[in-house]
Amino acid sequence: MKRLRQIGSVAFVFGLFTAIFAGMPWYVMVADDPVLPWWLRIAIFCLLGGILVVLAALALEQMAHKASVGEPLPAGSDSGVLLLNSDSLPGRDITKILGLVQGHTVFAIWLGKDLSAIVRLILGGELTEYTEMMGSARSTATERMTAKAAEMGADAVINVRYMTTSVVGSAAELLVYGTAVKLS
Repeated sequence: MKRLRQIGSVAFVFGLFTAIFAGMPWYVMVADDPVLPWWLRIAIFCLLGGILVVLAALALEQMAHKASVGEPLPAGSDSGVLLLNSDSLPGRDITKILGLVQGHTVFAIWLGKDLSAIVRLILGGELTEYTEMMGSARSTATERMTAKAAEMGADAVINVRYMTTSVVGSAAELLVYGTAVKLS
């Protein structure tokens, strides 16, 4: 799917730049002849076809992602790994520090939800679309960090911290990190 998206993106960019930087000057110079030349037709088909290919690839990826949401965590992950935002666990001693573990994801919402959130910005109220998006991102990043800690043989992850950053538009990056440790 990634390769299909890349091909669609390249076709779109090729078509866009050809239409803007060659088609527009051509139209200005030959405005009295409405027949489009072959190269401009190809550029327009690349532009529209590229968008279609990217949208189709994203739709297939979304369907695959929704189908995999109900699947359990990978076999290497262990839900028994404790997560703490403190540096110690009462009654247990840290016997070995295994190192830094992290989980990372970048999430975005589709344009329809983005538009409804913009309306809610005007009218007021909780932006539930973004709340759900950040909750999903937090869960995904935490699962990835926990799976890495389990692969290292950790009993717990201490000093767990979350960081979020806006990437572009309504897309947000979420990073969770902590120290994987063995407990007595």
